[in-house]
Amino acid sequence: MFGTQSKASELFCFLLALASLCAPLTRQTFARQTTTAPQQTTTTQQTPTPQQTSTTQTPTQRTGRSYDSSAPARKPPAPLPQSQSPVTFTDITAQTGITFRQYASPTSQKYLPETMGGGVALFDFDNDGRLDIFFTNGARLQDPMPKGARPDKSDPRFWNRLYHQKADGTFEDVTERAGLRGEGYSMGVAAGDYDGDGFVDLYVTGLEGGTLYRNRGDGTFEDVTQKLKAVIPGWTTSAGWLDYDHDGRLDLFVARYMDWDFERGALYCGSPQVRAYCHPDNFKGASPVLLHQKSDGTFEDVSAKAGVADASGKSLGVAFADFDGDGWTDIFVANDNARQFLFRNKGDGTFEDVALLAGVGYDENGKSFSGMGVDAADYDNDGLVDVFVTALSNETYPLFRNNGDLTFAYATSSAGVSLISIPFSGWGARFADFDNDGLRDIFVAQGHVLDTIEKTTGFLMYKEPPLLMRNTGKTFVNVSDSAGLTMRLAARGAAFGDLNNDGQTDVVLAQTDGPPVILRNNGTRNHWFGLALVGAKGNRQALGARVLVTDAAGGRQVFDVTCAGSYLSSNDPRVIAGLGTKTGVRAVEVRWPDGQTQTISNPQIDKYLTVTEKSGS
Repeated sequence: MFGTQSKASELFCFLLALASLCAPLTRQTFARQTTTAPQQTTTTQQTPTPQQTSTTQTPTQRTGRSYDSSAPARKPPAPLPQSQSPVTFTDITAQTGITFRQYASPTSQKYLPETMGGGVALFDFDNDGRLDIFFTNGARLQDPMPKGARPDKSDPRFWNRLYHQKADGTFEDVTERAGLRGEGYSMGVAAGDYDGDGFVDLYVTGLEGGTLYRNRGDGTFEDVTQKLKAVIPGWTTSAGWLDYDHDGRLDLFVARYMDWDFERGALYCGSPQVRAYCHPDNFKGASPVLLHQKSDGTFEDVSAKAGVADASGKSLGVAFADFDGDGWTDIFVANDNARQFLFRNKGDGTFEDVALLAGVGYDENGKSFSGMGVDAADYDNDGLVDVFVTALSNETYPLFRNNGDLTFAYATSSAGVSLISIPFSGWGARFADFDNDGLRDIFVAQGHVLDTIEKTTGFLMYKEPPLLMRNTGKTFVNVSDSAGLTMRLAARGAAFGDLNNDGQTDVVLAQTDGPPVILRNNGTRNHWFGLALVGAKGNRQALGARVLVTDAAGGRQVFDVTCAGSYLSSNDPRVIAGLGTKTGVRAVEVRWPDGQTQTISNPQIDKYLTVTEKSGS
């Protein structure tokens, strides 16, 4: 997240000397955090805050690293000229009737969670055929937080919110009836029908752990976290549902960020003049958690046994895909200023982290980067699933192209992503064919992590416009402005799906300490084919299924069915295959999660097809 560390100024030393509380400090300049090995950082140094200039003895203040906002050694390259977009988006937030606002509860203490939320889910909770929207929210923080105090969500301003989509495309707030106000400081959300009853459930992550809500099927939800032993402590971020062992029951993978609480997080970071959010290097990482669902519906923590309990990362994003084509779902984890994880599913209930061998652990120079959001899809239609990760400004957004032997090429520069993304900071992201031309584009929710960045630099902005990179078949080009994406936002989570069932992928952006933005894709004249899968067993959403669409001209597109990906968010699991000017689909092959295949010949296009797994398959 934070790419560099702040400078301790001579003025700071002078003020400290006046207070007679410390010896003169040696001025240090910290380089950008790009080391290939973890760095140990001392955060217990007793140093007064810059405001303590009186000679009266006052409590000491621990200090830590932040972001170096000094001018770069070399002038940043000029932005590339943008290309014309064949598709446009319209901000329809006001027309939807959604009045939600995420309240981060910012304080003078600059507690890190204030800048990290919120999340959003697109899912149909009542099976009426229309996507509904769930937003996560913060909670009231005291300034400062007393020892032992917890974030307070009792004020309705801080409630998580569920909006039901009505037949006319507007939304109504059904939070109270649904029982989804939430507790504590919420972060992300994962939607999935874990009990196979045909109604999609929710897992909500947060600063103090997560909550599992079972959808009763009558418009209400119940908290079954304790009952089903789905308790995960710590700062949980992105999460997702998958059937990693092919037992027909959905399991839950949850990313955790850091070993953090308000006492540990009460560091003074930044310059003497401007306090800023602290670099994650000040804190220890926390391992992700894998909960396996047992036959009785309860969950057990198998993280260590399965080989995913690695605390060296600081995990923010999660994506699922079958990267090696062996029929088993693998897991990519985006880590903040640490090595990325690629957990290969060995098919025996365990995983192995192959990120280093696969070439996705670091960037092309062997340096770590601020991995935040992540998505996985086959952007070049070679039948192999690739990976895209968002990062901080001046780092570029890593794009890893799958070579077919479980190694990846760093394609950021060759695909044109480097020069487009270098001035931006990205969070939620998605590979999707927004213009339905048969090639998957990339959409990124953007905004700098520091709300103080404009006070300390003249070349970066806190609020940034969303980014749409169109896939030309050779490279990606920036088409954001002509697509109507000129609004400046402090965007974080992003969920993607077809809100009005017209075959176009729409976008819902969640901001930190601000209202969401709902973007309707106005579409093109290109043809498309939509697919909704219904599993015959416990995995009713067929998460982990692989779909191969062959168009009338013989072109092939591969999709892995998932709700995961992006940042703190959950997506519409339906598949949309853009066809361009092609007027038909020759065949659709579905490889169900249990390995059985089903083929549909010559389906109708420009509409959705629902395919139900054959019983007994």
